[in-house]
Amino acid sequence: MASVDVKTGESAVTKIVNLEEAKLAREGVVKSPNYAIGSICKSLVAGGVAGGVSRTAVAPLERMKILLQVQNHQSVKYNGTIQGLKYIWRTEGFRGLFKGNGTNCARIVPNSAVKFFSYEQASKGILHLYQQQTGNENAQLTPVLRLGAGACAGIIAMSATYPMDMVRGRITVQTEKSPYQYRGMFHALSTVLREEGPRALYKGWLPSVIGVVPYVGLNFAVYESLKDWLIKSRPFGLVQDSELSVTTRLACGAAAGTIGQTVAYPLDVIRRRMQMTGWNNAASVITGDGRGKAPLEYTGMVDAFRKTVRHEGFGALYKGLVPNSVKVVPSIALAFVSYEMVKDILGVEIRISD
Repeated sequence: MASVDVKTGESAVTKIVNLEEAKLAREGVVKSPNYAIGSICKSLVAGGVAGGVSRTAVAPLERMKILLQVQNHQSVKYNGTIQGLKYIWRTEGFRGLFKGNGTNCARIVPNSAVKFFSYEQASKGILHLYQQQTGNENAQLTPVLRLGAGACAGIIAMSATYPMDMVRGRITVQTEKSPYQYRGMFHALSTVLREEGPRALYKGWLPSVIGVVPYVGLNFAVYESLKDWLIKSRPFGLVQDSELSVTTRLACGAAAGTIGQTVAYPLDVIRRRMQMTGWNNAASVITGDGRGKAPLEYTGMVDAFRKTVRHEGFGALYKGLVPNSVKVVPSIALAFVSYEMVKDILGVEIRISD
């Protein structure tokens, strides 16, 4: 199995290098294979930095969102975003606002790096096939093709780092009164493996995969399409010398994130709830003080949807939407802008429409 992975990786790198060389040849520039590999590494670094910066900036809102998503409806403890943040500050202090952020960054850095890298490579491959099919070497990606490339990138990145996301969710909902504490990401991973088995690390994976398609796909499709439209139409003098300002790119990223998260949000709620199943101390952790029992046993994604709506109503599928909406705008916007700024600093020039 390992040899298959190695061969697949070597084949992927070879294709990437060949694509880069072919592009440079068309431009009349001769570069060594090391140039392409260096560009790949720089692109991965840019994606990782973008993910870490964006998630840390909104960590308190991210924790609040997850707490609201999995809260026991029979013992409501957090009545809203502001009240919840004040409660965390009062009971757990400043560190409580960032609980789980270390694990989240450990997950999001490789996740973001793989996602951005996969998107660019998938876009190049799809564009090449599209140009061959249409017979037009100047053809560019359509919004639908961008959505497909974004969805592929999201699924690859999410699947590669899902176990870390699963334990991050559990660490995030812990409080100081929790009877059992995960001491960190590696302790949580080993504990889940020992007590619940390897499959437990992928609880909630299916709704995550389904949710990635509209979320990540729409993020990239809307962001890239807005950028192209602004550059071509030049409305309100927003474009100068074929470049968008940081503020304009922030607005594009914000619009992309808002649309994507609204469509996919119910699947995110179900994912978090499924991640809590099988955890012996989940009920006490979710309520904070052991009051009541949370209906946490689900046989699958459909059953989780059905029980959530039946016990708590359709609105429960949007629990935590307010803090998520507040955080998603700066988070997605900072991710895109940080990514492009780091690429500029590192001297990487990658244009998907080329």
